[in-house]
Amino acid sequence: MSAAVRTQATRQPVLEMRHISKTFGAIRALQDVSLSVHAGELHALMGENGAGKSTLMKVLSGAYRPDPGGEILIDGAPAATGDPIKARAAGIAVIYQELSLAPNLTVAQNIFLGNEPRRFGIVDRDQCNRRATEIVGRLGVSFSARALVSGLSLGERQLVEIARALSTNARIIVMDEPTTSLTSRETDRLFEVIATLKAQGIAIIYISHRMEEVYQLADRVSVLRDSGYVGTLERADLNASRLVSMMVGRDLSAFYKKDHRPPDGKRAIALSVRGMSDAHLLKNCSFDLHHGEVLALAGLVGSGRTELARLIFGADKRSAGTMELDGKPITIGSPREALDAGIAYLTEDRKELGLFLDMSISDNISMGVLVRDARAGGLRDFTAADKRAAKAIADLSIRTNSAQANAGSLSGGNQQKVLLARLLETEPKVVILDEPTRGVDVGAKSEIYRLIDNLANRGIAILMISSELPEVIGVADRVLVMRDGAISGEVTASEGEPLRQEAIMELATGASQR
Repeated sequence: MSAAVRTQATRQPVLEMRHISKTFGAIRALQDVSLSVHAGELHALMGENGAGKSTLMKVLSGAYRPDPGGEILIDGAPAATGDPIKARAAGIAVIYQELSLAPNLTVAQNIFLGNEPRRFGIVDRDQCNRRATEIVGRLGVSFSARALVSGLSLGERQLVEIARALSTNARIIVMDEPTTSLTSRETDRLFEVIATLKAQGIAIIYISHRMEEVYQLADRVSVLRDSGYVGTLERADLNASRLVSMMVGRDLSAFYKKDHRPPDGKRAIALSVRGMSDAHLLKNCSFDLHHGEVLALAGLVGSGRTELARLIFGADKRSAGTMELDGKPITIGSPREALDAGIAYLTEDRKELGLFLDMSISDNISMGVLVRDARAGGLRDFTAADKRAAKAIADLSIRTNSAQANAGSLSGGNQQKVLLARLLETEPKVVILDEPTRGVDVGAKSEIYRLIDNLANRGIAILMISSELPEVIGVADRVLVMRDGAISGEVTASEGEPLRQEAIMELATGASQR
């Protein structure tokens, strides 16, 4: 045991949650969960969607009252439960994945929204700006407290949320998937701020599905599964195999799925791309994709991966380039033409560009094939649509009580499966998957990997974009690496050896040319 761990073990936790259970009618959302966090510690909380993480944090924030027998202690003293105002007064702040800022107000106004400093009963704007400047100064940010939030990047808005937490003298800050929408540079800046907060003695509970972040940041990791507590790992004990086993109850060897036979040079080319360029970033991108192959596009954020996928799909205008599908020249000028040709695309932004969140699962699945349900007189055959949805729900293990439930009510992993179901209904020859496992839990990731493997076994050609190198190595047969809008190289597996992460990063960063 390291000296830091021994010191932590002997001092009193700033937060203790003891024997927390929570039931909603006949549903048990939490069962006898205990958690302790120390000042200056980043304690990661992991588990599949539905494991109980969000419910536990809502109990901590006062949004939910725990069942009898559970208690929360702050510095060893019992704290009030079921009262958000008292929880905030006790130094507890939660930064949710969906930010809650008012874009038309300044940074200072957002920081003190609902808690404005007053003088003679009137909001004291000078004091508001002065105190906000002091708080954002603690975070080392470059923007002004007087700046409008609408002019800030997502990463900067995340820092405003942290500043709001600090304005309430928060001692325990919960961060729920804070990097989901951030660029790599914004993520690095957030990590620097987290280090600053830890140095100031603030305890951080960090919820994330990204294991690389957890390895980099966490002092300890606690895992929930099926509404219960599984265990806690110290930093020195962290490894992928143990974490995956704790979260899903099975070994890492069953996590990635690659049972399909990689192309051996004899497999027919499904899609041939030559000289693909646009007017802004992409330059002369060429490659071949075979039937039954999983070809990954890797590279840093901004390298042009998504831009290339959108050109192929006809979502953006190309300035140069040609394509062949099964050896025949094709011209794609729109997504509709791409779908008609047999090319399907799964967007990286399922909420903004993919799903109709207020529509049913059934309607979302059938959205790409509505013409099949057309009946005489312009009426729609809803029975056919419902049968299609029921089959997709069963085939893809979409967890829902009804095909008529709104897509927005599903977890991230199940939303992604709905999008995949819609894509597969178009019966594509080529499938483009842009960050297919972004924002989904580890169990849903495993199911999506199995689906990708099954598609390859059926002879479908798959172009997969992913920012997670372990995913690329575990799923892909071959990797094209992009840098600055061009394909900088290709990484293949050598005889008996897997794809090398180091080789991918060398091409992505340009290190191989130095």
